[in-house]
Amino acid sequence: MPLRIEQDIFVVRQLGREVARAVGLEAQDQTRMATAISEVGRVMLAGGPQAEVAFTITSNGVPVLEVAVRNPVPGDAARLAPQLGQVGRLVDTMEVGDEENGTVVRMLRRLPASAPELTSERMEEIRADLARHVPGTPLDELSVQNQQLIAALDEVRRQRDDLARLNAELEETNRGVMALYHQLSEELEETNRGVVALYAELDDKSVQLRAASEAKTRFLANVSHELRAPVTAIIGLGRLLADASSDALTEEQGRQVELIRSSATDLLSLVNDLLDLAKAEAGRIEPNWADVDLKAVFGQLRGTLRPLVTRPEVELIIEEPALPALRSDEVLLAQILRNLLTNALKFTAAGSVRLSVRPVGDDIEFVVADTGAGIPPELHERIFEEFYQVPGSTALNGKGTGLGLPYARRLAGLLGGALRVESAVGEGSTFTVRLPAS
Repeated sequence: MPLRIEQDIFVVRQLGREVARAVGLEAQDQTRMATAISEVGRVMLAGGPQAEVAFTITSNGVPVLEVAVRNPVPGDAARLAPQLGQVGRLVDTMEVGDEENGTVVRMLRRLPASAPELTSERMEEIRADLARHVPGTPLDELSVQNQQLIAALDEVRRQRDDLARLNAELEETNRGVMALYHQLSEELEETNRGVVALYAELDDKSVQLRAASEAKTRFLANVSHELRAPVTAIIGLGRLLADASSDALTEEQGRQVELIRSSATDLLSLVNDLLDLAKAEAGRIEPNWADVDLKAVFGQLRGTLRPLVTRPEVELIIEEPALPALRSDEVLLAQILRNLLTNALKFTAAGSVRLSVRPVGDDIEFVVADTGAGIPPELHERIFEEFYQVPGSTALNGKGTGLGLPYARRLAGLLGGALRVESAVGEGSTFTVRLPAS
């Protein structure tokens, strides 16, 4: 739509209102858009010989009506922007800028969700209707504006009456609220006295729980320490009995001695796990921070864990680390990874157990992935509880104590990181240790 004379301002106002109605804007938004277009056109014509108005529908997920008013006067944005400050309140977005072929004012208004779908056929209908539009006279447009003003005034009067009614209701409500406030204040004061007493009782319980936790830790540490010597002695005696230089045993005696040695070895593993867990809970493990050579750590794990792979169906893969080093405790880091790999080998019947490392921002993630039976989502946190084992799971290599994963998570916390698991039944498990790189 071209703008050359003042008469065109009335025409483009009518056209803008028709476009807004056709694309689905509500009545008040139609008036706002028409007013914004006529005001921009008036200011444009005041500074130049002619202008042009273009209507466009754009969509980036939400359909938007875009109105661009352009004049051929270069560098006119500095004049237009201050005069159009109030117009920007009538639309969602308004931009005033200079372009190579002149100055352009763009106004955007989002279409409501209730607006009809603007298919290509519907757009053609709108274009045809606008082409047949017969512009009214300025007097007709003034009459329409008066009707819109009357409707707006009626709406303001209705809102004023509603506001007066709401104020009266609010005043009545306030009186009730004040009475209720005094009543609640008295009840709250009484409740506070009970809460203070409850907090005192909770403090006593906390002291008792802390003392019980310390006693449990001391008990685990002492019992584990005292059990290591006799269990180690049992293993040693069993080794002596089965030694070829000792008196020959019958086949049944040899089997019984080997059973004793195997049971004692499992018991020693449990005792060692208990002792390690007790040390971690008591805070007696202090990290020894140093630069850790990851290639050396991975090589050591590769050598020490290779004998645990007793089934040809399972492959242990320890990838060569791309990161040369990080700042951590080498012993604790190796213990975490050894526990995770050992646990994965115990519960993987076929496939692979893989250890890899990758940088993630300022951190480093160690990933142990297996192709075992998997863990149900509702048990992902329970497996980090002491002595808990997934129901129905059976270790294929050795016996699980239910202490390896809790101990690994505590050590990860001591190193400033965290341990998480992602797993699904039948899809294997992935344990990820995230530690700071420095």
